[in-house]
Amino acid sequence: MNVYEIKTMAERLAGNTYPGRGIVLGVTPDGTQAVAAYFIMGRSVNSRNRIFALEPDGIRTEAYDPSKMEDPSLIIYHPVRTMGRDLVVTNGDQTDTICEHGDFRRGLMTREYEPDEPNWTPRISAIMHEDGSFELSILKRKDGRCLREFFCYEGCDEGKGYFISTYRGDGSPLPTFAGEPMEVSVPSPEEVWAALNADNKVSLYTNMNGEVKLFNKNLGD
Repeated sequence: MNVYEIKTMAERLAGNTYPGRGIVLGVTPDGTQAVAAYFIMGRSVNSRNRIFALEPDGIRTEAYDPSKMEDPSLIIYHPVRTMGRDLVVTNGDQTDTICEHGDFRRGLMTREYEPDEPNWTPRISAIMHEDGSFELSILKRKDGRCLREFFCYEGCDEGKGYFISTYRGDGSPLPTFAGEPMEVSVPSPEEVWAALNADNKVSLYTNMNGEVKLFNKNLGD
């Protein structure tokens, strides 16, 4: 896999039925707007029983059918929050940790991968700054300890972005994402949604310079 080869999201996800949760940060083709996207997928009934809902400072996950919710830990959280003029996007409750510390790295240094043995799902996080610079991070298990990786970008070229996900694909246990975030051509919200496996996709959030769109499979999207 060549992470430096620029591909569309459809090409990156082709044949990958389960990348898990994923984040994309980038810039629109005309170079005028920042882009952020976050998606969740699910294999279990509990994971699939979710939708994204708007909050004053971002979004939250919530149960589509509360009567079917078995265990809210690890699946109910705020994936997106604003922190001052920055936008924080993560795959777990580390969003709140970052905002409580007021600092991306400081917050993540207090956290580690998720305790869902044997998968040990990594925590992926991102922050987009007002000046167009951004940072991506992954906290994953390696040799029984937490490896914390941070990828800092001064920005990116017009129409380009960077993508990171929790898993490389489906499996048992699920294989953790490896390497640097992958460069992609910035897709439209509809293109991201269409690129995700139809059986396993659950919800998608996109933000193009403040214009937010939500896609929820359970609501008919």
